[in-house]
Amino acid sequence: MNKQKQYASVFELNGTPKFGEAFPLALQHVIAMIVGCVTPSIIIASVAGLSDGDRIILIQAGMTMSALTTFLQLFPIGKKNGFRLGSGLPMIMGISFAYLPSMQAIAEGSSISSIFGAMIVGGVIAVIVGLFMQKIQILFPPLIAGTVVFTIGLSLYPTAVRYIAGGSDTAVPFGSWQNWLIGLITLAVVTTLNHFGKGFLKLASILIGMGVGYVIALCMGMIDFSGIAAAGLFQLPQFMHFGITFEPSSCIALGLLFAINSIQAIGDFSATTSGGMDRQPTGKELQNGVVGYGLCNIISPFFGGLPTATYSQNVGIVATTKVINRGVFGLAGGLILIAGLVPKFSAALTTIPSCVLGGATISVFASIAMTGIKLITQEELSYRNTSIVGLSVALGMGVTQVVGCFGEFPTWVTTVFGKSPTVLATIAAIILNQVLPKTAPNEALNE
Repeated sequence: MNKQKQYASVFELNGTPKFGEAFPLALQHVIAMIVGCVTPSIIIASVAGLSDGDRIILIQAGMTMSALTTFLQLFPIGKKNGFRLGSGLPMIMGISFAYLPSMQAIAEGSSISSIFGAMIVGGVIAVIVGLFMQKIQILFPPLIAGTVVFTIGLSLYPTAVRYIAGGSDTAVPFGSWQNWLIGLITLAVVTTLNHFGKGFLKLASILIGMGVGYVIALCMGMIDFSGIAAAGLFQLPQFMHFGITFEPSSCIALGLLFAINSIQAIGDFSATTSGGMDRQPTGKELQNGVVGYGLCNIISPFFGGLPTATYSQNVGIVATTKVINRGVFGLAGGLILIAGLVPKFSAALTTIPSCVLGGATISVFASIAMTGIKLITQEELSYRNTSIVGLSVALGMGVTQVVGCFGEFPTWVTTVFGKSPTVLATIAAIILNQVLPKTAPNEALNE
């Protein structure tokens, strides 16, 4: 007599759950991350002036490498009780907005191949951070990490507004009432669902908002479907399609962000284990997770994938649902992989008008900035700490608002410090945190 197959609970880390239970939970994670995963690729493709075919390849590569990076975190390579690549924790990885300002600057001033060269350097830095986690972590307390995240959020606002106004689309003029109408309707739907929706409606607020904006744009004749018909049904990532260039200033800019995001990943790993597993991550899990993250970002550039990172929105789902089964997350990774291997799906994503993307992502960028504020306020807002945050953000944002402020300096100075505010803000915050004297614990801002 055949024994009935034993299925694992979705609330257990290991084991195979029932497909009927796992699939909707996996789809929930895909819906939460898919917009954030593809949007950076779409934006960078536009900034770099890529052809329609190359845009599709960039989006495909991003989703494919996000899936493979997720698999490595879920199912580590190596000995269970020794060193492994990957944390073994229920995580979703995807293309990160955190790198977007610097990538835009690199794409505008150099080339997309310079992004991939800088990624390799950044991946090596992430591996080093992982190997020496405890010693390097002290440089990035919540105050410093929050300052950097806050600056990233602020620096992305102009991108969102530029896209609401029309971006590089030619269907209607830049700044037209049509673009603004669709962008604001998209934003209104996202905001309404975020605050009044529950369950699926709240979870998929960005996706639904983009759907509403897309339908309106379609009715107004702003969408061209010709690229979908020309795209194939199946295609593997293309090795070295975009090439790799090691441009020093680009490597410095992205390298610093990789170090910061390596430390930021600790927060997501900790939130996952504390929210879903009622414990803190072990030192090995943190080390192996960050090293695995770095290694994946060394490999991804060879196949055209932009930088990946842990996805906080998926961490939030874990904390809310307590679903931690790796089979569920593996199924989610499988769905992302399938989407990445189908060019027609990627081609359909390239038809999304810029105004729709802008209306949907401005709320994401606002969330990034507020996450930075939450990190900052984990520490007391003393005169010293507010000086660090204020001066760092002022320097970072200030220099990028004044075109040519480094006009008499070598070109690399502008590329490193004058294009993306995050680099200068990061350096200033770290130096100020080490140099400024510690204040008394009871010294508040209003004293």
